[in-house]
Amino acid sequence: MRASGLVVALALIWGSGFFWIRLSLDGLSPIQLTFARLALGAAALAVIVAARRLPWPREPKAWLHLAVSALISNAIPYGLFAYAELTVPSSLAGAFNATTPLWTAAIAFMVGTDRQIAAQRVLGLVLGLVGALLVLSPWEARAAGSGLGLAACIAAAASYGLSYVYQARYLTNRGIPPLVLAAAQLAAATVLLAVLLPLGGLQPMHLSGSVITAILVLGIIGSGIAYVINFAIIADEGAIAASAVTYLVPVVAVTLGVAALNEPITWTLPVGLAVVLIGVTLVRTRRHRSQTGTLQNPPL
Repeated sequence: MRASGLVVALALIWGSGFFWIRLSLDGLSPIQLTFARLALGAAALAVIVAARRLPWPREPKAWLHLAVSALISNAIPYGLFAYAELTVPSSLAGAFNATTPLWTAAIAFMVGTDRQIAAQRVLGLVLGLVGALLVLSPWEARAAGSGLGLAACIAAAASYGLSYVYQARYLTNRGIPPLVLAAAQLAAATVLLAVLLPLGGLQPMHLSGSVITAILVLGIIGSGIAYVINFAIIADEGAIAASAVTYLVPVVAVTLGVAALNEPITWTLPVGLAVVLIGVTLVRTRRHRSQTGTLQNPPL
């Protein structure tokens, strides 16, 4: 029950992120936005870590893994999706993002962290993708976008998939609290994005009330609190089951668009939602502990 609540909470946070990103881009460039949300998330969590007097990781190897995780979970996919959406419709980008659980399962199988993928989990992965595609309806996009933009979407989704497997294998089994893991990873990601600021983040910003609000929500909640929840789910359920939250993200995003932005609703939304929920349930149902083999690996 606790894990299900965390999955719903994370889906609500990340699903609403598309709405806040849309608002924040009225005053910031993609690189400025990414840096700001990571820095705010890291700062907010660092304050909480200090208030609770939790120890930061001390092993150099742990920080190396955190830096790699920050690269493949934050810097690379954020940048690739931002680049892609210069030419690719957001619905199509969202459809590619919904392939993350499939990438997670494939990578987990290839590296040997989950070689016992049950038939019901495979069915759940497929149903989740089908449901997400119904919700997003990418075939209604007027243009598919450039080849490089589409390639960037694929690479970003694969990077997210790799990050789930990497975090489960090298980070969540070290006995480090999810709060500390999230704070440390966001701090590392902030440093990585700071290096990229001269490439597209030095132009003037236009900060209105809505832009500032959007940045604060994306940073403190969407990047800070969300990654605490993400690490907790990975530790509880493993990489593949945790990545299934990606299927719920477009459902929340499209539903919010209908409710808050008066976007049109079609039959694909309720049908897709039902299929997504069935798929996520199948993916997250475990018959025995060995299905989350990523939890059994010793920290390296």
